Amino acid sequence: MVEISQGARERPFSLPKHVWALLAVYFVATLAHFVHNAEFIAFYPNMPASITRETVYLAWLAIASVGVAGILFARFGLPALGAFLLGCYGALGLDALQHYTLALCSEHTLAANITIWFEATAGMLLAVTSALQVNIHLAR
Repeated sequence: MVEISQGARERPFSLPKHVWALLAVYFVATLAHFVHNAEFIAFYPNMPASITRETVYLAWLAIASVGVAGILFARFGLPALGAFLLGCYGALGLDALQHYTLALCSEHTLAANITIWFEATAGMLLAVTSALQVNIHLAR
């Protein structure tokens, strides 16, 4: 019988705690922004009529699925691919800044601006940290 060492058991799920912390912060940021966007869609200036409450929630689910895929790949022994997908998940947070292509910061409510910048900042931090993790895993 082959025994698995403690290190080998931990290896497949080798994303460090700080990545998990950033992932949690970004998850909360995206949820806050998308819920605010969906529930107050009428207050976001110049939003296309095709964007509805329902489409906002569907978009959030699609984006969150990228993060879930990253976690699953990391969990099942592909940490570099998992970290890459988590980086993509974080980079999707920069999409929040597209609100400013429709209207200036001053035309958005304070709450909208806070959720937009919270998502974009947390997403960028997760993307950069995940990129470093990809580099670490590929160097091994």
